[in-house]
Amino acid sequence: MSERLVVIGGDAAGMSAASQARRLKSPGELEIVAFERGHFSSYSACGIPYWVGGDVGSRDELIARSPEDHRARDIGLRTRTEVTEIDVERQRVRSRDLESGAEEWTGFDELVIATGARPLRPPVPGIDAPGVHGVQNLDDGQALIDALSRTEGRRAVVVGAGYIGVEMAEALLNRGYEVTVLNRSEQPMATLDPDMGRLVHAAMDGLGIRTVNSAAVTEVLTGPDGRVRAVATDEEEYPADVVVLGTGVRPETSLAEEAGLPLGAYGGLLTDLAMRVRGHGNVWAGGDCVEVLDLVSGRMRHVALGTHANKQGQVIGTNVGGDYATFPGVVGTAVSKVCDLEIARTGLREKEALEAGLRFVAVTVESTSRAGYYPGAAPMTVKMLAERRTGRLLGTQIVGREGAAKRVDVAAVALTAGMTVEAMTALDLGYAPPFSPVWDPVLVAARKATAAVRAAG
Repeated sequence: MSERLVVIGGDAAGMSAASQARRLKSPGELEIVAFERGHFSSYSACGIPYWVGGDVGSRDELIARSPEDHRARDIGLRTRTEVTEIDVERQRVRSRDLESGAEEWTGFDELVIATGARPLRPPVPGIDAPGVHGVQNLDDGQALIDALSRTEGRRAVVVGAGYIGVEMAEALLNRGYEVTVLNRSEQPMATLDPDMGRLVHAAMDGLGIRTVNSAAVTEVLTGPDGRVRAVATDEEEYPADVVVLGTGVRPETSLAEEAGLPLGAYGGLLTDLAMRVRGHGNVWAGGDCVEVLDLVSGRMRHVALGTHANKQGQVIGTNVGGDYATFPGVVGTAVSKVCDLEIARTGLREKEALEAGLRFVAVTVESTSRAGYYPGAAPMTVKMLAERRTGRLLGTQIVGREGAAKRVDVAAVALTAGMTVEAMTALDLGYAPPFSPVWDPVLVAARKATAAVRAAG
């Protein structure tokens, strides 16, 4: 008799786990049943802002594998079906068909929880009014595009200035909207230190995006037709024909919590290195609903990125399929852009290093993307943190034009390897005038950080 794997969630982590398990075990050995409450599977949520902005031509370009593709590979994916309860003791889940309302129990031998994350919505009056949009999934993206095509006015307010907020600001600007970004933090991109966030703010202003910092939304105001007409803070009202929320996410773990599964400080599921939920031999979890180990600080954190979700799904599928794999943790690497400005970070910010009890030095350097004399050389700012006593690299942030963002990968590898900034200065990186100065900007920062560590004793 074959075993049954049940997967809750049909996107990156869940379907990566199902696909990898299917590669390793035949349908006769392992039956796979997956539940997805939306219409789509295995899609790139990260690509939604670029679809909205017109860089990606159609929704289907964001879909890696359709439900039909998965079913053709003997994965029983049930879309528009929501899991409403997990019974760990009896090894079963209850699901509801969102079209018919029919409910049923499905037993499992192995369970994968890949329920993702839920968007944070400010608890203010009017936040659910027509014209206010989140962009969590493809259905949300389609609803926003449809609304933009119907909206007569051209004023947009984006609430939040993290990755999604900044990317949606660019998308709306590309569609010809007058864009205002309301940001609760001191500077946009709170995943950067404020001094680096100021560079992003200046660039957004230069593009014509109005960014208002330290602005907490108090109310979404509506007109006589009930639709949004403005967004209010304590200081001002900002007219809006459309509002987009980019206020971050939290792990979607309500089912897991009700089932008594262990959650961490950020509300995410806690797993071991094999992505098995702690204390449960046949329950696995991956993607935006889990917390992961930060390899730099040694602490658990919540990082909602598709790269991690896909890797964790592969690990789960490998283990369910009878082989062995682990997910050791992350160093916190992320990149983004707003028009031609590239933004990157890896490792710890100053605030995070202080919270981890680390003593550090921080240096900032100005450089260029290419040799200064080569046409097209663009400015780049690199900030680097290193531990005072050991010189161990703790974090790197980069803001600049062409060629800036992916340079952070050098620092990400150095962090993963536990390198010191002094050891980094000897890295044999590629050089030619069209691609880099003789001293790459990351190595210039490493040299300066090395000097700061020595000066600090």
